[in-house]
Amino acid sequence: MRKWVLSGILASEETYLSHLGAILLPMKPLRAAATTSQPMLTIQQIETIFFKVTELHEIHNDFYNALLPRVQEWCHNQCVGDLFQKLASQLGVYRAFVDNYTVAVETADKCCQANIQFVSYVVSSVLPCPALDFIYFMTLSPSALLYKPVDRVTRSTLVLHDLLKHTPSSHPDYPLLQDALRISQNFLSSINEEITPRRQSMTVKKGENRQLLRDCFMVELVEGSRKLRHVFLFTDLLLCAKLKKQTAGKGQQYDCKWYIPLSDLTFQTIEDSEATPIPQVQDEEIDAMKIRISQIKNELQREKRTTKGGKAIERLRKKLLEQESLLLLMSPSMAFRVANRNGKGFTFLISSDYERAEWKDIIREQQKKCDFSLTSLELQMLTNSCVKLQTVHTIPMTMNKEEDESSGFYGFLNVIVHSASGLQQSLNLYCTLEVDSFGYFVNKAKTRVYRDSTQPKWNEEFEIELEGSQTLRLLCYEKCYNKAKQNKEDGENTDRIMAKGQIQLDPQALQSKDWQRTVITMNGIEVKLSMKFTSREFSLKRMPSRKQSGVFGVKISVVTKRERSKVPLIVKQCVEEIERRGMEEVGIYRVSGVATDIQALKGAFDANNKDVSVMMSEMDVNAIAGTLKLYFRELPEPLFTDDLYPNFAGGIALSDSVAKESCMLNLLLSLPEPNLVTFLFLLDHLKRIADNESVNKMSFHNLATVFGPTLLRPSEKDSKIPSNATQPITMNDSWSLEVMSQVLYLGLFFMVQARPLSSSEGKS
Repeated sequence: MRKWVLSGILASEETYLSHLGAILLPMKPLRAAATTSQPMLTIQQIETIFFKVTELHEIHNDFYNALLPRVQEWCHNQCVGDLFQKLASQLGVYRAFVDNYTVAVETADKCCQANIQFVSYVVSSVLPCPALDFIYFMTLSPSALLYKPVDRVTRSTLVLHDLLKHTPSSHPDYPLLQDALRISQNFLSSINEEITPRRQSMTVKKGENRQLLRDCFMVELVEGSRKLRHVFLFTDLLLCAKLKKQTAGKGQQYDCKWYIPLSDLTFQTIEDSEATPIPQVQDEEIDAMKIRISQIKNELQREKRTTKGGKAIERLRKKLLEQESLLLLMSPSMAFRVANRNGKGFTFLISSDYERAEWKDIIREQQKKCDFSLTSLELQMLTNSCVKLQTVHTIPMTMNKEEDESSGFYGFLNVIVHSASGLQQSLNLYCTLEVDSFGYFVNKAKTRVYRDSTQPKWNEEFEIELEGSQTLRLLCYEKCYNKAKQNKEDGENTDRIMAKGQIQLDPQALQSKDWQRTVITMNGIEVKLSMKFTSREFSLKRMPSRKQSGVFGVKISVVTKRERSKVPLIVKQCVEEIERRGMEEVGIYRVSGVATDIQALKGAFDANNKDVSVMMSEMDVNAIAGTLKLYFRELPEPLFTDDLYPNFAGGIALSDSVAKESCMLNLLLSLPEPNLVTFLFLLDHLKRIADNESVNKMSFHNLATVFGPTLLRPSEKDSKIPSNATQPITMNDSWSLEVMSQVLYLGLFFMVQARPLSSSEGKS
């Protein structure tokens, strides 16, 4: 593993040396011009602007040349710690580079301001392309130059962590790497305070600083089609750019599609724009993309284990890139609309209310103090500089992650939203929770509205499914009860966001089985949370109940025999209550119910409490739906039984559709009578839910996604979980594939059952 880490370092060093070399190329023609009768820069100015760049290039060139042969001649006891220790000892050059930063930037600014024709002269004839790039870089974004070397030290520090992790403490390298890490961390600590406030900036005509505040990849809706854009927010304008296709011998280039001065920018709703409707992508298509991504990743892992590389891996990487790009292009559906002073509107599609609020907040704040001036030449220069200015270099896909980066959490995160404090006035407040999945964020849970309070206390627990998730977001809303003021922008919440914040999910903290308490601070408001994680393989274990007098964890045949019924009473009562008042509930069965309510109902059913119907009538309908799902999940064996599980898996693999349908029907009819009748009862209910899809947004496919693992997952003794899946947090893709395949053939059941069963087929 150490060799692979070091190979990655070598590749990274090559790129960094190329960057430093490109900066150094203009020095020779600039020095030559300095000795003529019409110098562009003086020798002193050249030395100030290029201060210590030559030394940095020499340091890293020596490091690369010394490390390369050691990696090429690798053996298990090879030592490299001395090279990293030497590199760390030369960080004083970086210190001098950083200290000179302000003077270098001021010098570059003065050179441009003193001679307005300087840049045009450079462009037209005198300096080669690298010089042009460097002058643009210095005059349009001087602080970005500073960030490159500092970022280099940051990456080297992370690499040292990795090397230490894979270096035995008895290895001679261990103390040397520890020393290098200590030096690097101390250096970063000393300069972080200096560089944090600085933003990437460039000089505008009047001499003010144009700063890059934010940039990211977004989906733009153009004449009904989705287009991937890179959006740059500067202190005085919003610029939407498209990355041009790279041609041989040329680097990255951007094409400006449009820009709006912030002083002219307005936010639009669907009511005051002539926007085209957002083309909706079916959930079936999105899930199919996820399945293909999981399949390709699984194939990629197999290829990496069996070969040393080659065309097969490159082919799979290309397919993975295509599928992940398509998913990120097609998944967002929430509109973010902006317009210029003439009313021409532009629509972006995003996945999260959190992101939309972030963009609106930063734009509104900047509009209070921005001043705009931009010539066509400056626009071209600005667009060209975006390659160097960008802070987001890759689309947020797993394809772009390093080999040793965490793939995120797979399983269930229980979150208790306790209370909020810091409110200045009494509000009707509620919270929503979002997590990331496949590169975008999804809304997963919502608390009740706590009425008219400065210290709301929800104490509500939610179970959130994670699919490679790494971040939890929380948004606080003030409930809007005045419908006349409600905004009908598609996908936009009509309530006002009071605060928003996020936390990274910490693998070490969440490995504990105990609840982890945390506080999210945002805009002066503090929200207290508790979290506990259960990995997917543990969360779906079927554990028989020791208390056979209850209903949860007890075989369905035992319950129906005791109750003298065809269908367990808990299933009937939950279905009746949901059909009474939950048929039009948006996201029914998908939205998490309050976990404490679900546990209360579970206890009442297990105790055969006669007041359970009264309890259900007073509870949120999502808690009742959650109780029904929990009942099926905790059956000691799945509704489709352990014995028939392999047959169902084999039946779905049949390629002939007629044979597949016949096989599935025969398998269904092979189920024990209580299981079959309960399944048909549930299926009839889910069909009625799906009939209201236009209101509740729950199609058969959505319901299949929810109920697939619950109804089909085998008991632990027959589990198909891979034997190597021992980690409680990260799971390999074969498990994701298993769950997705369950979803698919449950969807097939739905399609088969859509036509009425004959009496001979149905038993009931």
